[in-house]
Amino acid sequence: MILKFAKEISWTKHAQAKMRFYGLSEQRVRRVLNSPKRTEEGIAPNTVAMMQPALIKTKDGKQTWSQEIWVMVQKLKIISVWRYPGRTKPGEPLPVDILSEIKESLF
Repeated sequence: MILKFAKEISWTKHAQAKMRFYGLSEQRVRRVLNSPKRTEEGIAPNTVAMMQPALIKTKDGKQTWSQEIWVMVQKLKIISVWRYPGRTKPGEPLPVDILSEIKESLF
């Protein structure tokens, strides 16, 4: 991945605010960047969106995929971060509320 060894990643104020809102640390976001489960074209020009499932252990010790953590990147800049409840299908568009929030912050 292009960001794997990049130490100097810049963060937009929108991305920092979303990290606080969703309770995501910088290290957790970097983990998504370094080993995404899925990568798709971002909604903004020249961006890439990367996803990693947020696995939760159940009482019987198994892991369930109940949420996804998404990161939108443009070169070495983190544009946005969000936590999606549930599972998305590859190629599926973003939910309307997340899409409108990202567009407002970018344009």
